[in-house]
Amino acid sequence: MPKRLFDILAALAGLAVFGLPMLAIAAWIKLDSPGPVFFRQERVGRAGRRFRIHKFRTMRIDAEARGPQLTVGVDPRITRAGAALRANRLDELPQFLDVLAGDMSMVGPRPDVPRYVELWPPALRARVLAVRPGITDPASLAFRGEAELLARAADPEREYIEVILPRKLSLAADYADHASLWSDLGVIARSVGVLFTR
Repeated sequence: MPKRLFDILAALAGLAVFGLPMLAIAAWIKLDSPGPVFFRQERVGRAGRRFRIHKFRTMRIDAEARGPQLTVGVDPRITRAGAALRANRLDELPQFLDVLAGDMSMVGPRPDVPRYVELWPPALRARVLAVRPGITDPASLAFRGEAELLARAADPEREYIEVILPRKLSLAADYADHASLWSDLGVIARSVGVLFTR
C-alpha cells in the first residue's frame, strides 16, 4: 500500500476514533483558559516547504512573548488542561488534519521551526526533509522526556542545540533512509503503547 494512501486511511480512522474525545478536549481548553482551541505555528516540511501545524493549545495565549520556543520542565506558561494534554501527547491529535491536507504523514521526522532547521547540517537537512514530517517517529519516542532533560540543564537552549538536536537528527535521518510500511506500523504500535502506559 502506498504511504500516502495509508496516511489518509489512518488519519480518517484516527478522526473517527478520537473525534468525540477531541470535541471534549476543545471544550475543556475553552473552559480552562481564554484563547483559541488550536495553536498554529510555522514549521518546515518536506523539501523545505513551510506550513502551519495544528495542535491543541496548551499554553497561555501570550506564551511566545513570555519565553523561548523550547518548553523546559514545569513551564509556568502551560495551562492546567495543557499540562494533562502534553503528558499524554493528546495535544498532537489535531495533526490528523495536517495528514489529510498532505503536509504531514502519520510517521515521519517531527517538523521543526525554521529557526532550528537553519542550524541543521546541510547533509542531514537534505535527508530529513526528503520525506514528509510525521505525527510520531523514532526520535520523538526516544526523547519523549525532552522537557525534563532540558529542565536539568544549566543552559536549556544550548543543551538542545548541541546535545539533543544532533541525536534527534541522526535518528530522523536514519528513519528517512530506511522507512517502510512495516517500520511505520512498528513506530505507530510503540507510540500507542506509550500513550496507554502513560
